[in-house]
Amino acid sequence: MQMNVDSFNKYKNIQKMDTIFTKIIKGEIPSYKIAETNTHIAFLDIHPIAAGHTLVVPKKEIDYLFDLSDSLLADTMIFAKKVARAIDQSLKPIRTGIIVEGLEVPHAHIHLIPIYKEDQNVSLRNKVNITKKKMEEIAATIAKEVKL
Repeated sequence: MQMNVDSFNKYKNIQKMDTIFTKIIKGEIPSYKIAETNTHIAFLDIHPIAAGHTLVVPKKEIDYLFDLSDSLLADTMIFAKKVARAIDQSLKPIRTGIIVEGLEVPHAHIHLIPIYKEDQNVSLRNKVNITKKKMEEIAATIAKEVKL
């Protein structure tokens, strides 16, 4: 059986599965949301390495950060800057660091990591346990300070 172009495109689209981030963006999976625009979302990482560890995600599903268009990459960094300022204002870390690894989820994203002490381990493998209640409190505290 030969497949025409329309059938192939429908088949290809059926085979594509949304990333966990796209499911969060669509509201199919709950998150500890910090901020959202038409093009970006920020939410707490559910496997944080520090209290306030936040993910900044462009809504357009592109695997590799450096495959984003120049304008989307610039907008992503500007959105991240606004969220980082809110983290700084609300949680009072020494500063907020940034990590771009991109190996866990095939959807471009930036980790914003509040750094509370100079010798803090900021490896993404250094998970800390934070209760659901505390995550909710942290998200609300940061969200109040976001100025988009």
